[in-house]
Order: sequence, then structure tokens, then C-alpha cells
Amino acid sequence: MTHLLAIGGSDAGIAAALRARELDPSTDVTVVLADEFPNFSICGIPYWVSGDVATEASLAHRTRGDLDAAGMTVRSSTWASRVDVERRAVAVTGPHGDEEIHYDELLIGTGAEPVRPAGVPFGEPGIHLLHSMTDAEQVVAALELLPAGSRVAVVGAGYIGLEMTEGLVARGFDTTLIQRGPEVLSTLDPELGSLVTAEVRRHGATVLTGSTVTGITAAGGGQWQVATSSTGGDAVGTFALVVVCVGVRPVTDLAVSAGARLGKADAIIVDEGMRTGVPHVWAAGDCVVTHHRLLGTTWLPLGTTAHKQGRVAAENMLGGDRRYAGSVGTQVVKVFDLVAARTGLRQHETGTLDVAPLTRVSVADDHKRYYPGAVPLTISVTGDQDTGRLLGAQIVGERSAEISKRIDTFATALHAGFTVDDVIDLDLSYTPPLGSPWDAIQVAAQGWERAAAAAAAATTATVGRVSV
Repeated sequence: MTHLLAIGGSDAGIAAALRARELDPSTDVTVVLADEFPNFSICGIPYWVSGDVATEASLAHRTRGDLDAAGMTVRSSTWASRVDVERRAVAVTGPHGDEEIHYDELLIGTGAEPVRPAGVPFGEPGIHLLHSMTDAEQVVAALELLPAGSRVAVVGAGYIGLEMTEGLVARGFDTTLIQRGPEVLSTLDPELGSLVTAEVRRHGATVLTGSTVTGITAAGGGQWQVATSSTGGDAVGTFALVVVCVGVRPVTDLAVSAGARLGKADAIIVDEGMRTGVPHVWAAGDCVVTHHRLLGTTWLPLGTTAHKQGRVAAENMLGGDRRYAGSVGTQVVKVFDLVAARTGLRQHETGTLDVAPLTRVSVADDHKRYYPGAVPLTISVTGDQDTGRLLGAQIVGERSAEISKRIDTFATALHAGFTVDDVIDLDLSYTPPLGSPWDAIQVAAQGWERAAAAAAAATTATVGRVSV
């Protein structure tokens, strides 16, 4: 009987444990996690903070009883500190003290941890990170002590920062969102990001773009002064609570203790089978490099990726030969009444590829205009002018417009290596309340082809003039 040990009880670890039990019910599976929240949805935290999700327990993908029924042993509040590769043992510290857990195959799924900017007094009341369930409990407890209308700051306008801003506004707090870049959601091109910035402001939040936090200091009475610097000058705001969401970095100490090597962004190097190169030691999730179908090896921590990697690792740990098919970086977020999504590469992200990138932004209705409720979608398409290959897409529009479905169509095309013209040829569904004979993404693809043809004609004309 094989004993599989997974360190980390989130997406990758639990996915691996479940898959191993599916493939071979005799597999002895132990999952070690540092807190008391196995298989909880970290992505759902902002919706519990906002009140959209009624209870903390609702964020559990599976209850502890479900995991027990699946045949795995879950060791909560247990820290793994060192791997003895020769003896196949992991040193842990748990509720009953120090001990060793032996394994036949080890999966390291230690995930990522939030970046802690220098100068921020973390640990002080009113200064919070938002990454784990413990973080969420602390934020919720602090918010419940504040009167409605209290001023709250969110530092960082990525996915979590935007979702948190929406939740705080919904709870009646006077919310300020501070973003270093020119627009919120820097994973989008500024032209599309500006639409999201405007949406946040439309719902009453203050948005400070192009602003860097230079210091956070106590102002007395439980208040905090947040100093910012921008091209418009320096400013100071006073807030009752500050939530910092400025990114994450991989947690790799345990893997390094086993002899694993680090690569992009200091994430654990694994092959497409999730092997670390250390005998009987595998790794998956936010702590490992990402095999990207366009870029090759990079680091892109996403929950969807972690689930797939954990599943691949489990099959191979039991003697299989499964390969992770690779990511194209598909992401989506709801911001008030808008949805913003992207997949593949933006133009400036293609620099390492041998391509001639061209980006074209189009606006198309989500369904036939004569049917009530049609709304515009702003769609950016990036492709290679030389080959016509699709390289990436971005979409921003109202929540009703099935944006997630449409970005998934682009993602499927990227996975398959389609050209932009192939997207135009897709046989997509149509009925006037939901679409058009040419879907909005195909209208955008046609717009890209016209732009590419115009660029080629301009180049030809220029060459001709030089030749004369």
C-alpha cells in the first residue's frame, strides 16, 4: 500500500489526495496543513467579507466530514519544517508536539504568501493582509467594530483588492482604493482598465491611481495615516482600517530543504509531470513554476492551475505518466456591475517570442440590438501579424453579457493554437437575446484582421517609397 503525503491542504494538495484515492482506493493519504481550514475557497474570501456569502463555513469546498469520507487523514494546525529525503520523512510540529511523518511519495503544495511591503506595521490593530481564512476572520471581526461610514483604505487594485473594495462599499464604508499603476487591474491594458476604474468610482469609492504608499503611521484614536506619493504631489489620508493586497510570492522553504531547485520568481522548478528532480518528491500549485503554452516556463499562480497540477501529480505519484497541458493565463473578475477578463498575452508580454504583435480594440454588442438589453463589450485582440496566430484577448463589459463564456472561447482557441481567422470561422451559437450571427468575439477578430491588413499595406507602401 502506497503512503502519499501532501503538505498543504488547499487546491493542489486536496486535488492530489482526492485523485489518488479515486485511482487506487487502497492508497493511504495524509494531508498536512498549517491552519484549521482544509479545502476552503480563498478566492471566495471577499464575498464572505461583503456578506454575499452568508457564513464562513460556506467557503469550504468540502467539509471535514467529506474529506474523511474520501478516505484521507487530515492533520490540521501542523507545520512541516524539514524533509529527510534519504529516510523519506517530514519533520512536523502539531498539537501534540514534534514528530516525523514517513511517506512513499511526497507532494509539496505550500502555495504562496502575501507580499509584505516595508514600512507597513503589520500585526497592529487595523492593519490587515487578506490572503488566508485567518486573515479574513480578523478583517471581519475588525469591520464589525466600526460604525457605518468609517473610512477604510485598500492598498492594491488587483483581483482581491477590487473585490474587497466592492464588498466594503456594499457594507457602507467610505472606501479608498490606492493603486500604483495608471488604472486599476494592471493585468489589463490601460484602455480597458480605465473602464474598470470608472466603474469603481461610479459606485462611490475613491480611487487613487498612479499613487505609491510611502508610509503608514498611527494617528491616535485607532486611526491610521496613509501617506501617498504621485505625479500630482504627496497626500495623506486618515483611515480606521487598512487592507493591503499587493501580490503574493511562492512559499518554498520546505522544498529547498528537500533539495529542490528554484526558477522563475523563485518558484520551485518542476517538469510537466510535477517532478522536482528529487527522488519521490513532487510539487504543485502556487509554489511552483507554471508551464505556459505560449511563454514556456513562467510563474502564474491561479487556483484553476493548482487543481490541475495536483491531479497530474497524483497520477504520476502512483506510477502514471500524465503531463500538465499548460496554462494560457485565463482570468476573470466581477467589479460591481462590470466583468473584466483576459487570456493569453498582452502586446508587451510577447517580447520573448519571435512574433510581430498587433493589438486592436473593438466594441461590439453582446446580442442583437433590436432585442432589449443589448450592452457593448470592449474587446482587445492581440495576434501575430506574420502568421495570424492568436496571442491574447481581453474583454470588459456588463455582467449580463456572458463575458466569462466569451473569454473561455478565446482561451480554447489559444490552447489549440488557432489563428485569429480560425476564431472567425468558429461555429458559435446564436439567438437574438444572447448573441448575433457574428458573435462579439468574431466581430473583434474581424476588426483585428482589418487592422493587420492595413498595417501590412502601410508597410508595403513605405518600402515602395524607400525603394524608389
